[in-house]
Amino acid sequence: MKKDFPENKVEDILIAVVLESESPGHKVWNVYLVNLKNHPIRTVLISSKGYGLKDEKEVKTSILRHSLGDIGRRQYATIEAIDERVFCLTNEYWLSYYIDETIYDKKFIFLPESIVESNMIRIPILNKPGIMIG
Repeated sequence: MKKDFPENKVEDILIAVVLESESPGHKVWNVYLVNLKNHPIRTVLISSKGYGLKDEKEVKTSILRHSLGDIGRRQYATIEAIDERVFCLTNEYWLSYYIDETIYDKKFIFLPESIVESNMIRIPILNKPGIMIG
């Protein structure tokens, strides 16, 4: 039955964890959605959560839901601030959006300890240092 539905593949969309600023002993990080498409995406919804082991104990963060509205072509939107203390967890972002009347969705997963400075690159459109999944 699943084969009867069209595959609505998410392409040219990034989720990026970006280092916004840094001072001695303190870093500010934000999570962004980046639309690399040459057309807008509409009714953008994202849920985020973290889960995994911390100090050998099972940990789950709250599930947050974000309504970003419409995001223009080759534009970006801030999803949320993120605390470095959850970088040891799996951080999951579930994205849904429309193009015309078609819905698209995709899960983006940052694995534990993958959000580190050695993995940072320059994020397209934002032109800031960060870690991205596309």
